[in-house]
Amino acid sequence: MIKKILIMIFSFSLISFAQEKEMITVIGDSLVGKVVNGESIREVSGNVILTQGNVKITCRKAIQYLSRNDAELIGDVVATQDTLIIKTERGFYFGNLRKTSSNSGVTLEDKKVVLTAEQGEYFFDEDKAVFQKNVRLYDTASTLTSQQLTYLRNEDRAIATIDVKIIDSLNTIFADTVDHFRKKQITIASGNVVIKNNSNNSLVFGEHLEDYRESKYTIIDKLPMLVQVDTSKSTDSLGFETVRLDTLLIQCKVMEVFREPEQKFIATDSVRIIRDLFASKNDLTVYLKDEEKIITQKISDEHNQPILWYDNSQLTGDSITIYIEDKKIRQLDVDGNAFMVSQHKNYLNRFDQSSATGIKMFFNDNKIQRAEFFGNVYSIYYLYEEDQPNGLMKANSLDAAILFEDNEVSEVKLFGNPGSEYYPEQQVSGNEKTFQLPKFIFSDERPDKQKMYEQINRIKWQLH
Repeated sequence: MIKKILIMIFSFSLISFAQEKEMITVIGDSLVGKVVNGESIREVSGNVILTQGNVKITCRKAIQYLSRNDAELIGDVVATQDTLIIKTERGFYFGNLRKTSSNSGVTLEDKKVVLTAEQGEYFFDEDKAVFQKNVRLYDTASTLTSQQLTYLRNEDRAIATIDVKIIDSLNTIFADTVDHFRKKQITIASGNVVIKNNSNNSLVFGEHLEDYRESKYTIIDKLPMLVQVDTSKSTDSLGFETVRLDTLLIQCKVMEVFREPEQKFIATDSVRIIRDLFASKNDLTVYLKDEEKIITQKISDEHNQPILWYDNSQLTGDSITIYIEDKKIRQLDVDGNAFMVSQHKNYLNRFDQSSATGIKMFFNDNKIQRAEFFGNVYSIYYLYEEDQPNGLMKANSLDAAILFEDNEVSEVKLFGNPGSEYYPEQQVSGNEKTFQLPKFIFSDERPDKQKMYEQINRIKWQLH
């Protein structure tokens, strides 16, 4: 009795399964039926056509396994479903799964992308392709390569892993994993991300990137760092021109790029910048490319002012704006609670200091020429005679101007109710710390290039 019940259940399952999964049909020029290892097979040769619902496969030869509802496909295999075309030299079709697979090199085309790999599977009911080994995906805008890729046709989505690289007209992106939404033009990259700009020698490193091509916006929000290798030329007093490597390094917690309506770069939180003799530490940096202007700002009363170092000088203020021309600094404005400190290169405990409401600094060939101070100017500057200390001068005025030669103070001019007081050397020597203006700070947190490079070295990446 029990045996009869089991047979009935088993028979019912087979009937239900057969009703759910349509049997494949294979026709061709010739057909040979045989039994191999107890299994009934049919070898169909010449102009073979396999069909199952809306799936159609053509090839030169097919071996059909009747009980399994499978077939081995041999020679010039072409599978189609609506606009989908899959080509390979040899593969399998699994009727119960409505899946095809190949280890003989496979190409998929669907009028949206072209996908190739050494191995591939396609699930017709799920509209899903899983390709492996030397995968390439082409569309009208970019080429993606990886070692593994899942393509979801209905979502216009490709998920690529292992040695991922995307090349388009602007950039090349490297990453461990990329989730690419083709129709929405959204790319999300994770793990050892590197973006190489094809036009300006810049590299952006990070651990997580989101790119929204339609809105022309990119954000890197995990360990971002920008490196732009450039060269600059300078001319010395004798007229000799020197070409030097001028690399820009920017490190922060969040990096954003806006490409329209204006090209704008924003670095936020714990920003570190180094370029040649310049360095900066701040919480917000905005680079307006079209205007060739860099702005750093104090973002709230609770946050510190941005700090900018140039050679042996340090600048602080509520806002610092740098104007660039031909890749060189032309002007630098400090607005709000401005403070400038310069450390003497031989007497390291001696600091020239000036505070004012605002400062404007003017440069020529990346060398400071003049600094203008506006509003309630207070200064302390040390005097030297034939490079020997000779006391200091404390001064105050409404406005002031300082002239520089070879980045050293050469002349100080005071305007509007000027007042000054001289302190002889014997009164100054050993008491330098007592000659400091209010709010004097000489920060020891100047960004270190080697430490910044350590973050890059941690990322495993290869540019090919």
